[in-house]
Amino acid sequence: MDGTPQEITSLVGREVYSNNGVFVGEVEDVRLDLDRESVTGLALGELSGELFDGNIEPGKGVMIPYRWVRAVGDVILINDVVERLEDEEEEEVVA
Repeated sequence: MDGTPQEITSLVGREVYSNNGVFVGEVEDVRLDLDRESVTGLALGELSGELFDGNIEPGKGVMIPYRWVRAVGDVILINDVVERLEDEEEEEVVA
């Protein structure tokens, strides 16, 4: 990210992919820290059934921390989602 200011509304509607190219969801809203004047999270809807099936109720979304965002362009690239979900599932099976 080059630090160039963008309209916050330009994030809404963009597709979000993991850094491995896996579709995660679509931005429906943003979470803001008004004191710091920064985006702190992205609310995703239209979630990937492959990633979230059985973990998220149909019609619900997820909030991801903005610190996971690696690049914003025509799409948004984020780190860790696929790996974190798989790690959590493995921990549940082991526990």
